Amino acid sequence: MRNRKAVFQTKKADTRRIQIMTFKELNLIEPILKALNEKKYITPTPIQQEAIIPALQNRDILGLAQTGTGKTAAFALPIIQQLYLNKTGEKRREIKALIITPTRELAIQIDECLKDYTRYTGIRHCVIFGGVKQASQVSELKAGIDILVATPGRLLDLMNQGFIRLDFVRHFVLDEADRMLDMGFIHDIKRLLPKLPKTKQTLFFSATMPSSIAVLSRSILHNPVRVEVTPAASVVDTIEQYLYYVEKPEKKDLLISLLKKDKKKSALIFSRTKHGADKIARILNKAEIGCAAIHGNKSQNARQRALSEFKSHDIQALIATDIAARGIDINNLELVINYDLPDVAETYVHRIGRTGRAGNTGKALTFCANEERAMLKDIQKLTGKNLVVSNQ
Repeated sequence: MRNRKAVFQTKKADTRRIQIMTFKELNLIEPILKALNEKKYITPTPIQQEAIIPALQNRDILGLAQTGTGKTAAFALPIIQQLYLNKTGEKRREIKALIITPTRELAIQIDECLKDYTRYTGIRHCVIFGGVKQASQVSELKAGIDILVATPGRLLDLMNQGFIRLDFVRHFVLDEADRMLDMGFIHDIKRLLPKLPKTKQTLFFSATMPSSIAVLSRSILHNPVRVEVTPAASVVDTIEQYLYYVEKPEKKDLLISLLKKDKKKSALIFSRTKHGADKIARILNKAEIGCAAIHGNKSQNARQRALSEFKSHDIQALIATDIAARGIDINNLELVINYDLPDVAETYVHRIGRTGRAGNTGKALTFCANEERAMLKDIQKLTGKNLVVSNQ
């Protein structure tokens, strides 16, 4: 019987200690290197550098990393390589790798990355998620695929209908495990685990490690390599952080003023609730500021349309809840605004980390009403920094 007690071998990715290498030095095969070269990906990020080699050795991985650290390639590249090198002559392709992620946006993003990485390998993949009709997804599954990216609900639904079998899975990825907990998917994951083969490689990623997630990781990982990148308390130096003390009724006026002051800057605005996000969108639209809100109650098409319009600069502002924002990847995002302070201090770090990426500068503005001062105190305690108070 497999020993369920996980013995963690820690590899903490510290950019000050890691010798800069190239993807070629990670022993990746030529078809993958060719695809990476076309995307102009030459130097792996810290988590890629630390995770890819043990993952290629078929080791289980426990990765502590937030969105934006390059973890998709950290788990996808080793899986693609192993599938490519272990191709069989089977007439029908069966699912060999399963990647579970909590949101539709993140699932689509992972599938888009797989499209880039598998270009010269012949590996086939598809993505399934709820909120849309299943017909096209079922057609892809019937055609036979090697890698399946899925959200938990749609996966279990199609399994129950007999469209998906997991008997041949060799590689299992659980991404954004802490967000699975927040969204109530942990029960779905626990229902899914017994349906997977006992012998497989498991790659487990989470931005934070609350006790319930730690327990889950220990139950499914075998002697994992633990890779930790950028502790949740750290904020990159390229982000300027400013604080506005403003009472709740005046927040809307401050927001309009700031956005109109610099109409060329794209702003990702965070609301604590879905209702709040919609309310902010109505206020900005009334002020003739192009915007859209995304959250769990919006249809998949509405969310994708809003994100597309924001990326193409057809609208200036995107208002999001924390759950909906997971997996959103926006290049050169200039401004993040915390309209509401988050209930959990670590969430602040995840929010503002969407700007100031890849060496670019960014700005994060935080609105704090009197009743939110306790949350502000938690954030400043976590980050070890007092936010600069702006007089605007």
